[in-house]
Amino acid sequence: MGIKILKNLNIAVCAVFLSMVGFSNFAGAATDLTVYTAVEAEDLKKYAETFNQDHPDINIKWVRDSTGIVTAKLLAEKNNPQADIVWGLAATSLLLLKSEGMLEPYKPKGLENLDDKFYDQDPTPSWVGMDAWVAAVCFNTVEGKAKNLTAPGSWKDLTKPMYKGHVIMPNPNSSGTGFLDVSSWLQMFGEKGGWEYMDALHNNIARYTHSGSKPCKLAAAGEIPIGVSFAFRGARSKEAGAPIEIIVPQEGVGWDMEASAIIAGTEKLEAAKTLMDWSITRKANEMYNSAYAVVGYKGIAKPVKHFPPTLLSKMIKNDFAFAANNRKRILAEWQKRYDSKSEPKN
Repeated sequence: MGIKILKNLNIAVCAVFLSMVGFSNFAGAATDLTVYTAVEAEDLKKYAETFNQDHPDINIKWVRDSTGIVTAKLLAEKNNPQADIVWGLAATSLLLLKSEGMLEPYKPKGLENLDDKFYDQDPTPSWVGMDAWVAAVCFNTVEGKAKNLTAPGSWKDLTKPMYKGHVIMPNPNSSGTGFLDVSSWLQMFGEKGGWEYMDALHNNIARYTHSGSKPCKLAAAGEIPIGVSFAFRGARSKEAGAPIEIIVPQEGVGWDMEASAIIAGTEKLEAAKTLMDWSITRKANEMYNSAYAVVGYKGIAKPVKHFPPTLLSKMIKNDFAFAANNRKRILAEWQKRYDSKSEPKN
């Protein structure tokens, strides 16, 4: 009788132990994925929630900053990677990371649905694009009138004496928007002409910010008449009631793609592949399209409210290889010439 009770007790103890193990495994089933991004901070919750509707077993741990800062952080961590995946960083930055051997090639499911300009052309791509963001000028009409300023129509207009101290733009070392501006001016005006243009523009700059969206936010708030920024930030500010005009300079505008890539050496490879697969789905691209007029998935883009009608036709033929291969040299030269007007870093 005693043996039987002991046997039953052992069975009960084992059952409790196994149930606890099972609960522990279930509770710990979610995979934490460290995701580096330069996506606007206000959008991160929406991105994670939309992804988790389909994949609740993957928990996204965001590490967010401006493009230049995220890029520098990734490069600094090259020999000891902390990120599992990048979701939303400039394609020019990912080209640089690819050249350093830092990306894990992967062909996501459904790649054929994307415009072929939106992914690395290697047989197994190292990066895949999501959407494109496009440079624009935010002009505060109320502040402009108060200071007797006419709205600029071109990049060259911004060098006119009337705009002295009334222009803010991003620092390209910190901001992807700042870098696409500088890169596009060097492409549009040539190497010599591009630096001469920036010398003249520098005379009118009040300060350089470390965020691509901040110049437009400051213009929208009336703190500066003119902010060199990007179009969707202008569209959002205008939708919120700001008295701004979104100007597309007549010479053309620079642009870059937000793109994604798996960091080589991640221990969460399967979860990273799952996110890569999802990042190019129709559902994901419809989410991107709520803020970006240009998305990678063919045939689904709808007009974004307040985007200037000429914007897409003014996107320059961007040489991504030039931007990536010359990034270090361009940034060093810019730093030497203009950094004296950069705002302090936080």
